[in-house]
Amino acid sequence: MSGFRILSALKPADAAGLAEFHRVAASALAFDGYAPFNEQALFDLQAGLRTAYLVTVPGMAVSPASDIGDEVAESDDVADEVAESDDVASSIVVGAALGGRGEIDLVISPEYRRRGYGRDAVRELAATEPNGLTAWSHGDHPAARALATELRFVAARTLLELRKPLVAAGETPQAGAAETSAGTTAAAGEAGAGASALEGISAFRVGSDDAEWVALNALVFATHPEQGAMTEADLTARQAESWFNADDFLILRDADSRMIGYNWLKVDGAMGEIYVVGVHPDAAGRGLGRALMQAGLHRLVAAGCTTAALYVEADSLGPVHLYRALGFADHTVDVQYRRLPD
Repeated sequence: MSGFRILSALKPADAAGLAEFHRVAASALAFDGYAPFNEQALFDLQAGLRTAYLVTVPGMAVSPASDIGDEVAESDDVADEVAESDDVASSIVVGAALGGRGEIDLVISPEYRRRGYGRDAVRELAATEPNGLTAWSHGDHPAARALATELRFVAARTLLELRKPLVAAGETPQAGAAETSAGTTAAAGEAGAGASALEGISAFRVGSDDAEWVALNALVFATHPEQGAMTEADLTARQAESWFNADDFLILRDADSRMIGYNWLKVDGAMGEIYVVGVHPDAAGRGLGRALMQAGLHRLVAAGCTTAALYVEADSLGPVHLYRALGFADHTVDVQYRRLPD
Protein backbone atom coordinates (compact mmCIF):
# COMPACT_ATOMS: atom_id res chain seq x y z
CA MET A 1 0.00 0.00 0.00
CA SER A 2 1.39 3.41 -0.93
CA GLY A 3 1.71 6.38 1.40
CA PHE A 4 3.09 4.44 4.40
CA ARG A 5 6.22 5.73 6.09
CA ILE A 6 6.78 2.94 8.58
CA LEU A 7 4.59 0.04 7.39
CA SER A 8 5.30 -2.42 4.59
CA ALA A 9 2.30 -4.51 3.48
CA LEU A 10 3.06 -8.15 2.69
CA LYS A 11 1.50 -10.07 -0.17
CA PRO A 12 0.26 -13.64 0.52
CA ALA A 13 2.99 -15.01 -1.76
CA ASP A 14 5.80 -13.16 0.03
CA ALA A 15 7.27 -16.15 1.86
CA ALA A 16 10.36 -14.28 3.06
CA GLY A 17 8.33 -11.36 4.38
CA LEU A 18 5.87 -13.63 6.18
CA ALA A 19 8.77 -15.57 7.69
CA GLU A 20 10.09 -12.28 9.07
CA PHE A 21 6.60 -11.46 10.38
CA HIS A 22 6.50 -14.74 12.29
CA ARG A 23 10.09 -14.26 13.51
CA VAL A 24 9.13 -10.95 15.10
CA ALA A 25 6.08 -12.56 16.70
CA ALA A 26 8.16 -15.44 18.07
CA SER A 27 10.72 -13.02 19.48
CA ALA A 28 7.99 -11.08 21.28
CA LEU A 29 6.45 -14.31 22.63
CA ALA A 30 9.80 -15.43 24.05
CA PHE A 31 10.35 -12.03 25.69
CA ASP A 32 6.84 -11.26 26.94
CA GLY A 33 5.55 -14.74 27.72
CA TYR A 34 2.39 -14.31 25.64
CA ALA A 35 1.66 -14.26 21.92
CA PRO A 36 1.23 -10.86 20.19
CA PHE A 37 -1.34 -12.23 17.71
CA ASN A 38 -4.20 -14.50 18.72
CA GLU A 39 -5.08 -17.69 16.89
CA GLN A 40 -8.14 -16.28 15.13
CA ALA A 41 -6.09 -13.39 13.72
CA LEU A 42 -3.55 -15.82 12.28
CA PHE A 43 -6.27 -18.04 10.81
CA ASP A 44 -7.76 -14.93 9.16
CA LEU A 45 -4.32 -14.05 7.77
CA GLN A 46 -3.90 -17.55 6.35
CA ALA A 47 -7.38 -17.34 4.78
CA GLY A 48 -6.53 -14.04 3.09
CA LEU A 49 -8.99 -12.07 5.22
CA ARG A 50 -6.36 -9.87 6.86
CA THR A 51 -3.11 -8.24 5.75
CA ALA A 52 0.27 -8.68 7.42
CA TYR A 53 2.67 -5.76 7.74
CA LEU A 54 6.27 -5.32 8.74
CA VAL A 55 7.09 -2.20 10.72
CA THR A 56 10.24 -0.90 9.07
CA VAL A 57 12.42 2.15 9.46
CA PRO A 58 15.33 3.32 7.31
CA GLY A 59 18.60 3.09 9.19
CA MET A 60 21.11 0.82 10.82
CA ALA A 61 20.12 -1.65 13.52
CA VAL A 62 20.65 -0.09 16.94
CA SER A 63 21.18 -1.64 20.33
CA PRO A 64 18.74 -1.00 23.19
CA ALA A 65 21.19 1.30 24.97
CA SER A 66 22.50 3.24 21.97
CA ASP A 67 22.48 7.02 21.69
CA ILE A 68 20.43 6.78 18.51
CA GLY A 69 17.69 4.97 20.40
CA ASP A 70 17.66 7.60 23.16
CA GLU A 71 17.36 10.41 20.65
CA VAL A 72 14.58 8.70 18.72
CA ALA A 73 12.60 8.08 21.89
CA GLU A 74 12.26 11.80 22.39
CA SER A 75 10.66 12.38 18.98
CA ASP A 76 7.01 11.99 18.00
CA ASP A 77 8.01 11.71 14.35
CA VAL A 78 10.38 8.79 14.56
CA ALA A 79 10.47 7.79 10.91
CA ASP A 80 11.43 11.30 9.85
CA GLU A 81 14.21 11.50 12.47
CA VAL A 82 15.79 8.24 11.38
CA ALA A 83 15.38 8.94 7.68
CA GLU A 84 17.35 12.17 8.01
CA SER A 85 20.29 10.47 9.75
CA ASP A 86 23.64 10.39 7.95
CA ASP A 87 24.07 6.81 9.24
CA VAL A 88 21.20 5.40 7.21
CA ALA A 89 22.27 2.12 5.54
CA SER A 90 19.11 0.15 4.85
CA SER A 91 15.62 -0.57 6.13
CA ILE A 92 15.39 -2.51 9.35
CA VAL A 93 12.41 -4.43 10.70
CA VAL A 94 11.34 -3.23 14.13
CA GLY A 95 7.91 -4.83 14.44
CA ALA A 96 4.97 -6.60 12.84
CA ALA A 97 1.25 -5.88 12.49
CA LEU A 98 -2.05 -7.16 11.15
CA GLY A 99 -4.82 -5.08 9.62
CA GLY A 100 -8.22 -5.75 8.09
CA ARG A 101 -11.75 -6.72 9.14
CA GLY A 102 -11.97 -3.57 11.24
CA GLU A 103 -9.21 -4.72 13.60
CA ILE A 104 -5.52 -4.01 14.06
CA ASP A 105 -2.85 -5.93 15.96
CA LEU A 106 0.68 -4.66 16.48
CA VAL A 107 3.88 -5.73 18.18
CA ILE A 108 7.23 -3.97 18.35
CA SER A 109 10.33 -6.13 18.74
CA PRO A 110 11.59 -5.98 22.34
CA GLU A 111 14.91 -4.38 21.40
CA TYR A 112 13.17 -1.50 19.57
CA ARG A 113 10.53 -0.52 22.10
CA ARG A 114 10.10 2.87 23.77
CA ARG A 115 11.23 4.74 20.66
CA GLY A 116 7.89 5.85 19.26
CA TYR A 117 7.65 3.20 16.52
CA GLY A 118 4.43 1.79 17.97
CA ARG A 119 2.74 5.18 17.94
CA ASP A 120 3.66 5.83 14.32
CA ALA A 121 2.58 2.35 13.22
CA VAL A 122 -0.79 2.53 15.01
CA ARG A 123 -1.51 5.89 13.42
CA GLU A 124 -0.86 4.48 9.95
CA LEU A 125 -2.86 1.31 10.61
CA ALA A 126 -5.77 3.29 12.04
CA ALA A 127 -5.92 5.40 8.89
CA THR A 128 -6.72 2.26 6.86
CA GLU A 129 -9.77 1.24 8.90
CA PRO A 130 -13.25 2.70 9.66
CA ASN A 131 -14.20 4.50 12.86
CA GLY A 132 -15.39 1.29 14.53
CA LEU A 133 -11.79 0.06 14.57
CA THR A 134 -10.72 -2.31 17.37
CA ALA A 135 -7.24 -3.20 18.58
CA TRP A 136 -6.03 -5.88 21.00
CA SER A 137 -3.51 -5.22 23.75
CA HIS A 138 -2.19 -8.64 24.68
CA GLY A 139 -0.89 -8.56 28.24
CA ASP A 140 -2.64 -5.24 28.98
CA HIS A 141 0.65 -3.39 28.71
CA PRO A 142 0.72 0.06 30.40
CA ALA A 143 2.25 1.62 27.27
CA ALA A 144 -0.64 0.29 25.20
CA ARG A 145 -3.12 1.80 27.65
CA ALA A 146 -1.44 5.18 27.39
CA LEU A 147 -1.34 5.01 23.59
CA ALA A 148 -5.02 4.00 23.48
CA THR A 149 -5.97 7.06 25.51
CA GLU A 150 -3.86 9.33 23.31
CA LEU A 151 -5.46 8.00 20.11
CA ARG A 152 -9.03 8.05 21.50
CA PHE A 153 -9.51 4.30 22.00
CA VAL A 154 -11.55 3.00 24.94
CA ALA A 155 -11.53 -0.47 26.52
CA ALA A 156 -14.36 -2.61 25.12
CA ARG A 157 -13.57 -6.21 26.12
CA THR A 158 -11.32 -7.95 28.62
CA LEU A 159 -10.16 -11.51 28.00
CA LEU A 160 -8.59 -13.50 30.82
CA GLU A 161 -6.11 -16.32 30.41
CA LEU A 162 -6.43 -18.60 33.42
CA ARG A 163 -4.06 -21.43 34.28
CA LYS A 164 -4.07 -24.35 36.68
CA PRO A 165 -1.22 -26.72 37.66
CA LEU A 166 -2.17 -30.31 36.99
CA VAL A 167 0.52 -31.89 39.17
CA ALA A 168 2.03 -30.80 42.46
CA ALA A 169 5.42 -29.07 42.38
CA GLY A 170 8.19 -31.63 41.96
CA GLU A 171 5.91 -34.41 40.73
CA THR A 172 6.13 -35.98 37.31
CA PRO A 173 2.86 -36.71 35.48
CA GLN A 174 2.35 -40.32 34.47
CA ALA A 175 0.72 -40.83 31.10
CA GLY A 176 -2.37 -42.98 31.50
CA ALA A 177 -2.98 -42.02 35.13
CA ALA A 178 -6.58 -40.90 35.64
CA GLU A 179 -7.19 -41.60 31.96
CA THR A 180 -10.39 -40.25 30.45
CA SER A 181 -10.59 -41.64 26.94
CA ALA A 182 -13.86 -41.66 25.02
CA GLY A 183 -16.60 -43.40 26.95
CA THR A 184 -14.72 -43.87 30.23
CA THR A 185 -15.49 -42.34 33.61
CA ALA A 186 -13.14 -39.56 34.71
CA ALA A 187 -13.40 -39.53 38.47
CA ALA A 188 -15.01 -42.23 40.53
CA GLY A 189 -15.73 -39.87 43.41
CA GLU A 190 -17.95 -37.44 41.51
CA ALA A 191 -21.68 -37.66 42.24
CA GLY A 192 -24.98 -36.31 40.93
CA ALA A 193 -26.11 -35.50 37.42
CA GLY A 194 -22.61 -34.43 36.42
CA ALA A 195 -21.14 -37.82 37.26
CA SER A 196 -23.81 -39.73 35.34
CA ALA A 197 -23.31 -37.40 32.40
CA LEU A 198 -19.74 -38.62 32.04
CA GLU A 199 -21.10 -41.90 30.77
CA GLY A 200 -22.46 -40.02 27.76
CA ILE A 201 -19.07 -38.59 26.74
CA SER A 202 -17.51 -39.88 23.54
CA ALA A 203 -14.93 -38.69 21.05
CA PHE A 204 -15.78 -36.28 18.24
CA ARG A 205 -16.42 -38.06 14.92
CA VAL A 206 -14.78 -36.11 12.11
CA GLY A 207 -17.14 -35.79 9.16
CA SER A 208 -20.18 -37.02 11.11
CA ASP A 209 -20.39 -34.54 13.99
CA ASP A 210 -19.22 -31.40 12.18
CA ALA A 211 -22.57 -29.83 11.28
CA GLU A 212 -24.21 -30.68 14.62
CA TRP A 213 -21.27 -29.26 16.57
CA VAL A 214 -21.16 -26.02 14.53
CA ALA A 215 -24.89 -25.51 15.18
CA LEU A 216 -24.54 -26.17 18.92
CA ASN A 217 -21.47 -23.96 19.19
CA ALA A 218 -23.30 -21.09 17.45
CA LEU A 219 -26.16 -21.46 19.93
CA VAL A 220 -23.90 -21.59 23.00
CA PHE A 221 -21.83 -18.60 21.86
CA ALA A 222 -24.59 -16.62 20.15
CA THR A 223 -23.31 -13.35 21.64
CA HIS A 224 -19.60 -14.03 21.18
CA PRO A 225 -18.14 -12.17 18.16
CA GLU A 226 -15.52 -14.80 17.20
CA GLN A 227 -16.43 -18.18 18.68
CA GLY A 228 -20.10 -17.99 17.76
CA ALA A 229 -19.24 -17.20 14.15
CA MET A 230 -17.30 -20.43 13.51
CA THR A 231 -18.33 -22.22 10.34
CA GLU A 232 -17.78 -25.76 9.11
CA ALA A 233 -14.92 -24.40 7.00
CA ASP A 234 -13.34 -22.92 10.15
CA LEU A 235 -13.74 -26.27 11.91
CA THR A 236 -12.12 -28.08 8.97
CA ALA A 237 -9.18 -25.67 9.07
CA ARG A 238 -8.59 -26.44 12.74
CA GLN A 239 -8.85 -30.16 12.10
CA ALA A 240 -5.92 -29.74 9.71
CA GLU A 241 -3.73 -28.30 12.48
CA SER A 242 -0.94 -30.55 13.77
CA TRP A 243 -2.30 -30.43 17.33
CA PHE A 244 -5.81 -31.65 16.46
CA ASN A 245 -6.79 -35.03 17.89
CA ALA A 246 -10.41 -36.15 17.68
CA ASP A 247 -9.96 -38.14 20.91
CA ASP A 248 -9.25 -34.83 22.68
CA PHE A 249 -12.57 -33.42 21.47
CA LEU A 250 -15.01 -34.65 24.11
CA ILE A 251 -18.68 -34.73 23.09
CA LEU A 252 -21.55 -35.13 25.58
CA ARG A 253 -24.83 -36.61 24.34
CA ASP A 254 -28.16 -37.12 26.09
CA ALA A 255 -30.23 -40.32 26.21
CA ASP A 256 -31.55 -39.57 22.71
CA SER A 257 -27.98 -39.20 21.33
CA ARG A 258 -28.46 -35.46 20.90
CA MET A 259 -25.25 -33.44 21.32
CA ILE A 260 -25.72 -31.24 24.41
CA GLY A 261 -22.17 -30.35 25.40
CA TYR A 262 -18.49 -30.52 24.50
CA ASN A 263 -15.00 -29.86 25.77
CA TRP A 264 -12.44 -29.45 23.00
CA LEU A 265 -8.88 -29.86 24.24
CA LYS A 266 -5.62 -28.72 22.68
CA VAL A 267 -2.50 -30.57 23.83
CA ASP A 268 0.84 -28.89 23.16
CA GLY A 269 3.57 -30.69 25.04
CA ALA A 270 3.26 -30.00 28.76
CA MET A 271 0.58 -27.38 28.16
CA GLY A 272 -3.02 -28.48 27.80
CA GLU A 273 -5.63 -25.93 26.76
CA ILE A 274 -9.35 -26.08 27.35
CA TYR A 275 -9.81 -24.84 23.80
CA VAL A 276 -13.56 -24.33 24.01
CA VAL A 277 -16.20 -25.80 26.31
CA GLY A 278 -19.95 -25.38 26.05
CA VAL A 279 -23.32 -26.76 27.17
CA HIS A 280 -26.67 -26.45 25.38
CA PRO A 281 -28.73 -23.67 27.04
CA ASP A 282 -31.60 -26.11 27.63
CA ALA A 283 -29.23 -28.32 29.68
CA ALA A 284 -27.80 -25.52 31.81
CA GLY A 285 -27.88 -25.75 35.60
CA ARG A 286 -27.37 -29.52 35.78
CA GLY A 287 -23.65 -29.57 36.51
CA LEU A 288 -22.75 -30.62 33.00
CA GLY A 289 -20.22 -27.84 32.49
CA ARG A 290 -18.34 -28.88 35.63
CA ALA A 291 -18.49 -32.55 34.57
CA LEU A 292 -17.08 -31.73 31.15
CA MET A 293 -14.33 -29.65 32.72
CA GLN A 294 -13.38 -32.46 35.09
CA ALA A 295 -13.34 -34.95 32.23
CA GLY A 296 -11.10 -32.63 30.22
CA LEU A 297 -8.68 -32.05 33.09
CA HIS A 298 -8.31 -35.77 33.72
CA ARG A 299 -7.64 -36.36 30.04
CA LEU A 300 -4.95 -33.65 30.04
CA VAL A 301 -3.24 -35.34 32.99
CA ALA A 302 -3.39 -38.63 31.09
CA ALA A 303 -1.72 -36.92 28.12
CA GLY A 304 1.19 -35.86 30.34
CA CYS A 305 0.27 -32.18 30.60
CA THR A 306 1.49 -30.35 33.70
CA THR A 307 -0.52 -27.15 33.21
CA ALA A 308 -4.03 -26.44 31.98
CA ALA A 309 -4.96 -23.11 30.38
CA LEU A 310 -8.12 -21.48 29.09
CA TYR A 311 -9.40 -18.13 27.86
CA VAL A 312 -12.63 -16.56 29.09
CA GLU A 313 -14.34 -13.19 28.81
CA ALA A 314 -13.96 -11.34 32.12
CA ASP A 315 -17.66 -10.45 32.20
CA SER A 316 -18.76 -14.11 31.81
CA LEU A 317 -19.33 -14.32 35.54
CA GLY A 318 -20.73 -17.87 35.68
CA PRO A 319 -17.89 -19.55 33.77
CA VAL A 320 -15.25 -17.45 35.57
CA HIS A 321 -16.69 -18.55 38.94
CA LEU A 322 -16.63 -22.22 37.85
CA TYR A 323 -13.05 -22.05 36.59
CA ARG A 324 -11.82 -20.38 39.77
CA ALA A 325 -13.64 -23.00 41.85
CA LEU A 326 -11.75 -25.66 39.88
CA GLY A 327 -8.43 -24.07 40.82
CA PHE A 328 -7.70 -21.83 37.84
CA ALA A 329 -5.98 -18.50 38.54
CA ASP A 330 -5.15 -15.39 36.48
CA HIS A 331 -2.16 -15.66 34.16
CA THR A 332 -2.52 -12.82 31.63
CA VAL A 333 -5.09 -10.20 30.69
CA ASP A 334 -5.87 -9.10 27.11
CA VAL A 335 -7.84 -5.93 26.48
CA GLN A 336 -9.60 -5.04 23.25
CA TYR A 337 -9.88 -1.30 22.60
CA ARG A 338 -12.39 0.39 20.32
CA ARG A 339 -11.75 3.75 18.66
CA LEU A 340 -14.27 6.47 19.42
CA PRO A 341 -16.03 7.98 16.38
CA ASP A 342 -14.60 11.22 15.03
